Formats: sequence, structure tokens, C-alpha cells
Amino acid sequence: MRLQVLSSGSRGNATLVRAGETNLLVDVGLSLRELETRFEAASFEGRNVDHIALSHGHLDHARSSGALSKRTGASLHLCERLMRNRSVERAARMETLRIGSTSSLVSSRAPESGSPLELFAIKIPHDADPTVAFRLEHEGRRAVILTDMGEPVPTLGATLGNAHVLVLEFNHCADMLRSGPYPPNLKRRVAGRGGHLSNVQAAAVLEHLAGPDLHTLVLAHLSEKNNRPELALGIARETLAKLGLGHVRVLIAAQDEVTEALEV
Repeated sequence: MRLQVLSSGSRGNATLVRAGETNLLVDVGLSLRELETRFEAASFEGRNVDHIALSHGHLDHARSSGALSKRTGASLHLCERLMRNRSVERAARMETLRIGSTSSLVSSRAPESGSPLELFAIKIPHDADPTVAFRLEHEGRRAVILTDMGEPVPTLGATLGNAHVLVLEFNHCADMLRSGPYPPNLKRRVAGRGGHLSNVQAAAVLEHLAGPDLHTLVLAHLSEKNNRPELALGIARETLAKLGLGHVRVLIAAQDEVTEALEV
């Protein structure tokens, strides 16, 4: 299984997962034109998307999900309450994503080839209800994608812990947010239970999720105005070192660049 973040941030999010012959796109927060540019950078043919999974309905995650499903014929997996979202209305087909349950995904082009990609969704606090994090498993390898969470949830470790690759939100520095350019109501929203993880909160989540199998941590959804890469990297590496995991590779997912394809 390979994971590649195509875009991460408030202007759009998308992550490509390739597991054998099965191709999954987690979130489609970019325009179709921009998404094609990212597919090209990832050396991937967009028509080969088999499945799309939505974490929640905000535009920076759902923007082109229905349109991409219509273009490619991909199955769109989403919580039932999102099926009325305008971003998904053109989808070729929708599959109900049941929180706390696993969906087995296979390639629409080669359904009998290889092991299925197992997709598990768990609810997390955010002001788009429902919002979910994802655990992805294929042939004994595990990846977790967790962004857009308003506060740490210690019990997540039992479900999302010990991934080989972890994509985790490090959205903002609390001090930068307080003194930054956002209006007061937006500051309250970002810092609140319905908002996003600060660097310190993300480090607390990391303590619960990181296990001995973790080899790569991807810092995601960094705010362009309320965070700096060196701050997020510093606290992430400090936390890993405290856990005895100083060998773990730490990367930052960018808004305008595609990450390398990570072998899970």
C-alpha cells in the first residue's frame, strides 16, 4: 500500500491511497482541474480512481467529490447525512459509510485481484457533523488519516493506534492564533471543540497513537497564517523522542505540492 498526500490545508485536501489494484482518494477538496494537475505530479491516471471517501462535508474536503465520481464512475463512500450535501449531488454512485464499521474496497477494474483495502471510519469532534478519521489496512499494513479535529480524544488510540504511516493534523500554534489576523469569532472557532488541533494538542494525540510500528509521520493541515513548519516539526520530533521513537521520519504535507508516495 502506498499513500500520497496531494494537497493539505484550508484551500483543499486530498490523499491518494494505492493498494494493489485498488485506488482510493480520501477527500476531494480541489477543483477537478487542480486535481488533474496533482494526479499528473503523482504519476497517476485520474480515470483509475475506484473509490472516494469523505471525512466530512466542508468544501476544502468535499468540493469536487460528486463531480469526480461522475467523471470516473468511482464509488463515493460517505456518511448518510452527507448525501444531501451539494458537493456530492452528481456522484455516479454512493455507498453509506457506517461509523465504527469496516468497508472492504476492491478495484472496479479488477475486482478479483488481490486482497481488499479495508476502510474503517471513526467519528471525531469537529463543527461539520459528522466528521470521521480513517484507518486503512491492506495485507498487514496500516495507515491512519486524522485531520479536522477540535480537541484530543484519548480513546482513539485503541482504534487508530500503531499505524505504520500516520497523517495527523498540526493546524496552528495557539500563540500565533491568538495574536494573528483572524477576527475574534474565527479565532474562537479554530481554537474550540469544533475547530482544529493546535501543535500542543496534536502532540497529545500523537502520544496516544504512535506505536512501535510507526515509521513515518506526516504533519497535515498546517495553517498558512497561524503556524510555521519549524514549530510543528519541533514539537512532533520532541514528542516522538520522548516516546522512544526518534527514528520515525517526519514530513510536512503542503498545500501546493504533492508529497512523495510513501510505502506503508
